Amino acid sequence: MPAELSELKELARGGPDPAATERQHAKGKLTARERIDLLLDKGSFTEIETLRRHRATGFGLEAKRPYTDGVVTGWGTVDGRTVFVYAHDFRIFGGALGEAHAEKIHKIMDMALAAGAPLVSLNDGAGARIQEGVSALAGYGGIFRRNTRASGVIPQISVMLGPCAGGAAYSPALTDFVFAVRGTSQMFITGPDVVRTVTGEEITQDGLGGADVHAGVSGVAHFVYDDEETCLAEVRYLLSLLPANNRELPPAVRADDPADRVCDALPGLVPADAGRAYDMRAVIEELVDDGEYMEVHATWAPNLVCALARLDGQVVGVVANQPSAMAGVLDIKASEKGARFVQFCDAFAIPLLTLVDVPGFLPGVDQEHEGIIRRGAKLLYAYCNATVPRISLVLRKAYGGAYIVMDSRSIGADIALAWPTNEIAVMGAEAAADVVFRREIAASADPEATRREKIAEYRRELVHPYYAAERGLVDDVVDPRETRAVLIRSFAMLHAKDADLPRRKHGNPPQ
Repeated sequence: MPAELSELKELARGGPDPAATERQHAKGKLTARERIDLLLDKGSFTEIETLRRHRATGFGLEAKRPYTDGVVTGWGTVDGRTVFVYAHDFRIFGGALGEAHAEKIHKIMDMALAAGAPLVSLNDGAGARIQEGVSALAGYGGIFRRNTRASGVIPQISVMLGPCAGGAAYSPALTDFVFAVRGTSQMFITGPDVVRTVTGEEITQDGLGGADVHAGVSGVAHFVYDDEETCLAEVRYLLSLLPANNRELPPAVRADDPADRVCDALPGLVPADAGRAYDMRAVIEELVDDGEYMEVHATWAPNLVCALARLDGQVVGVVANQPSAMAGVLDIKASEKGARFVQFCDAFAIPLLTLVDVPGFLPGVDQEHEGIIRRGAKLLYAYCNATVPRISLVLRKAYGGAYIVMDSRSIGADIALAWPTNEIAVMGAEAAADVVFRREIAASADPEATRREKIAEYRRELVHPYYAAERGLVDDVVDPRETRAVLIRSFAMLHAKDADLPRRKHGNPPQ
């Protein structure tokens, strides 16, 4: 390499000056290239447009034209598999996006889509570069359009490592997964100053759009961590579970956990009493390879668990009611969380395992007025639209419309299983008896004794564990201890499943 070129590239990689790097580190933040080094395999990064500079004039910009224009773009590998990446460099213009900056991002996004490889964005920028006016806004439009075109074609992951304000926040929202770091990540459309001016409300940046707010309140962030190193390590782990694109299957690995392992602990993890709570995560740990799984949206809508894991080395998406949170009911948030996860798994050929223990949809005026009908329908639509292998397992109870929505046989589950403790019915025996036998109970000399008798009768006739199996709505009632082996054999049988949807431009899902 000629000496002059070498010096130029070294200058570009070093950033504006050592003091800017020190300021970044003083905030507890890494530089763009330090982050890329943690994300990608050592020595694998190939950078493009290192020497790119903006051509804008006015407002003093013509005198300040740093190389890279505040964003580092290129590709490398994660566990030997190609991954494209762009990283805002907060040391240059605060990571703000201008025309040249945007064009670099557009190029790397186009390259990722053409190559059929995942795209990871490391976000740490102050939004649009005000001095460049509408050119900066048009740059964001190009990013949003590319995010949308790549949706369902290649995995897109956004990692929030600093501020992301205004229109810039819509790009992460269009991607598949959003990672955030406590203390440094903030996302909002309008900042605290604007909120104070318009509404009079006083709030900090973290209180308005910090990592925990978006992980537990808004649902914008899927994963949150305490530091950048852990966050980027978990991004690598997520990539190891995902295919490169929608034309490939998820990467399989050799499993050391025996496929026929007997799960002796399972019967003790789930109480027979339908009213007693338990942690569904313990069931998932017992079923999947080596007890390892990656939970999505762990602190948002905790009444539904969504996770990626492996069964006999094959990646599966797990959707499960969580009896330890709100008794595992489906509500607005849980429905939307499950719908998005099911759609993602279906887009990238990840088979779905649904673990059912649901008492129904959450009743309430606020739920009805806020649209539980249309928003709950999102989960129903997602399952009905999914063509990947689908297995549902009723662990204990499955009542009413929630039973149907949780991937029942009637909406297309390939295999419907149940444990001997299952209760599949329109509603629980107690509530059903009060409706069906209300006149007899009211007319009885001993209403309470009659009610107990009618509850037992209803349970004996319609809620016993084999009622659904007798009618072909459950393919098999399985011993809980054999569940792992049954699931692995069933998914292996479905491995080559081929199910096409009717020809159409696209569906019109409930919003």
